[in-house]
Amino acid sequence: MIKVFLMFAAMNGALAVVLGAFGAHALKQSLSATALQTWHTAVQYHFVHVLALLAVGLLLKGTSLLVPGKIAGIAFILGMLLFSGSLYGLALGGPKLLGPITPLGGLCFIVGWVALAVHIWRVPL
Repeated sequence: MIKVFLMFAAMNGALAVVLGAFGAHALKQSLSATALQTWHTAVQYHFVHVLALLAVGLLLKGTSLLVPGKIAGIAFILGMLLFSGSLYGLALGGPKLLGPITPLGGLCFIVGWVALAVHIWRVPL
């Protein structure tokens, strides 16, 4: 599971950079200011949670207590997919059905941060 978290973080770090550059260059002329702001928000949250997932993977390495950390990692992955993914889709003109998915991704991020706090609290550092 640790390797999955670290690999997902590494690959999504690259993806966040690519999507950020794509938004700044390729989409700049074709999207409205609101859509570009939505794209930027998606990239920002995507990248922040890539770093959080990387931290989770590194924290899990060398500890026997894995459950809260695993929950944090899974929640961050789901959050990236649901929150950032839905915002990318909405910015590109996807169906309005994506709108209600965004808060679910945000909830996943919150669960991830709380689980990470529990993990840090329980593990002797």
